[in-house]
Amino acid sequence: MAHGGYSESDRNTEAARAHPLHLPPVPPKAVAAVAAKVCPGFVAGGVMRRTPKSVLMTGSLGRNPVVVKFLADDSPHWVQRFRHEISAYRAFTRQRPPVRVPRLFGADPERRVLVLEHVPGRPVAVERHPGAALSRADIRAVLHAFGSLNTWKPPAGSFHAAFDYLPRVDRYHRLSLLTDRDASDLAQLLRGLSRMPLQLCHGDALFSNVLLTSGGPALVDWEFVGYHLPGYDLAVLWSLLARDPLTRRHIVQAAQQGGSFARDAFLVNLMLVLVREIRMHDGHATGEEDRRLLRRLHDDCATVRRAVRAAVGTH
Repeated sequence: MAHGGYSESDRNTEAARAHPLHLPPVPPKAVAAVAAKVCPGFVAGGVMRRTPKSVLMTGSLGRNPVVVKFLADDSPHWVQRFRHEISAYRAFTRQRPPVRVPRLFGADPERRVLVLEHVPGRPVAVERHPGAALSRADIRAVLHAFGSLNTWKPPAGSFHAAFDYLPRVDRYHRLSLLTDRDASDLAQLLRGLSRMPLQLCHGDALFSNVLLTSGGPALVDWEFVGYHLPGYDLAVLWSLLARDPLTRRHIVQAAQQGGSFARDAFLVNLMLVLVREIRMHDGHATGEEDRRLLRRLHDDCATVRRAVRAAVGTH
């Protein structure tokens, strides 16, 4: 199915997201100094966002407002992801995608720094799982942005397959995240999809990674871009919208427009995405809201499991 890309590091992705490192904070002056080495003339602004993994700093380069992304976590997994993101922005420089992305000004994977155009706008939502239904206009913008990306055909070799589907199913099965029946059903659907063309996907279609600007939506954070079975980005969006059943229905309709194979691909993606979400949150549900979220994810997984079995029954 999918081959190449970064399948070997995928198992570290979920662990890294579920168990963020508590590293000593990187001083803003140190970030600014590294950025100035990569882009001479850089003038620092302020810290925009700080997480255990990275630091975002505003600034300017000549007349251009920029954002510096500094990778604070030097673990091999995140260094690899950061290199992948730099490669993506360089590919976008060679051929612009049909959706707005920040312009690349400079990057140095060894110094773990990326200097990008500062795109003025607001994220569609800041929560991973939005606490309320989003506006219809925002949803239309999100679906249009990812739809445009998913139909783009970049030059050959620009991106690779994101992961191997069958090994991922096997791994989740070994971890008891999938039942014997789940693994068998997914494997059967994947056999039927073995010749289906892959689709370029953002890979981390969170609402916080979509900025709404005066010129339309812009997509940021390209650490997981790659080729997937069709509907992967839609599956991620669906998994985050438990409080918005209307948008979920629209997403299912969009995912199934390509017929039964597109439906099967979406269901495979959805099952794997939901299992990953459960794995990320299981054991870390400390409050009642976290526990409610985990229960919703399990309910969603049961719903998708029934849809997968029904799809297998049609073959």
